[in-house]
Amino acid sequence: MNDDRVPIPRDAQDDYTGPMAQRRREFVAERTGASLEHVAHHSVLPSQVAGNVENFLGVAQVPIGLAGPLRILGEHAKGDFYVPLATTEGTLVASYSRGMRVLSECGGVTVTVVKHSMQRAPVFRFRDAREARDFGQWLVEQFQAIKSVAESTTRIGKLLDIEQYALGNLLYTRFNYTTGDAAGQNMTGKATWAACEWIQAQHPLRPRYILSGSMDTDKKHSAINTLRTRGKRVIAECTIRNEVIQRLMRVDTQTLFRARQISTAGSIMAGSAYNGPHAANGITAVFIATGQDVANVAESHAGITYAQLLDNGDYYWSVTLPSLIVASYGGGTGLPTQRECLEMLGCYGQGKADRLAEIVGAVVLAGDVSLGSAVLAGDWVSSHDRLGRNRP
Repeated sequence: MNDDRVPIPRDAQDDYTGPMAQRRREFVAERTGASLEHVAHHSVLPSQVAGNVENFLGVAQVPIGLAGPLRILGEHAKGDFYVPLATTEGTLVASYSRGMRVLSECGGVTVTVVKHSMQRAPVFRFRDAREARDFGQWLVEQFQAIKSVAESTTRIGKLLDIEQYALGNLLYTRFNYTTGDAAGQNMTGKATWAACEWIQAQHPLRPRYILSGSMDTDKKHSAINTLRTRGKRVIAECTIRNEVIQRLMRVDTQTLFRARQISTAGSIMAGSAYNGPHAANGITAVFIATGQDVANVAESHAGITYAQLLDNGDYYWSVTLPSLIVASYGGGTGLPTQRECLEMLGCYGQGKADRLAEIVGAVVLAGDVSLGSAVLAGDWVSSHDRLGRNRP
């Protein structure tokens, strides 16, 4: 059988060069007829993307808009922030700026990071449930030794605990870590693999395992992460003054509260991962601008909106994001444009991940205030009609 597969050009010695990127663009043009003129124009040096992408041929350029100012009252992010949002959706930046104005005029957004936890979730296999149960007790007894082995693979990762979930003759586990300023999926994978190899060598049954039994739900939403946390658990909250929301959004707090009850019921009926207006929009736009792993939006957008209509007519509005995954160091954060956007927020480098998480939480609340109010005031369709159409 003849193999007519044509491989993508690569240089085994040095693949991250301008000439190799050009060869691949020519390869695409020859086979598809597509011109990659704009893909080829970039300020990123090919050598800078080693470790971020393979078969480099150029860049996808996403417009970045500036929203703000947004007043944040965090423990790590304090003051007025101008936020870069990378998007191709018209009205998005304008809408977030409008929500930021409301929150700022109401005194700002209080944001709190309440928990850190990143997982790898191996599953161990046994002959029967009793073997699995007894193995679980052995894990508890050996935790300090397992912790030492896992942490020997990383400078900053710390193993907090090992959750156990028995099913048939299987024992599912979740190894929970803190990972400093890195998102930590690769870090926890390496640490847990080392721990599992030690466990297999030390336990009398030499139990077989799979490094992920899918209870870590990597880049997938799950109820367990909503309850137990993945990444960072972040809460953004603000008391919206009735006078401010009426003046800026043309909607009162009683109407907002009634709509919140209705929307929550609809979200429950639909099985939605988020009962607010649109966490994913703001998170994605910040993630693209700042070099986050955008696939983590699958987990990060999940959350719970909780609100109260206060006795004086003001409106307490909170957003809890239980699985927000952000990094200020490593991954794509060091690429040139992404680093500039992080520096704009004071979030580049070590010791800044919680600051970035607080900013993202505040941005989500601002977007929800704006969109939620626009729907009720009748501005939703008209705004998109005016700003969101790319007419020739």
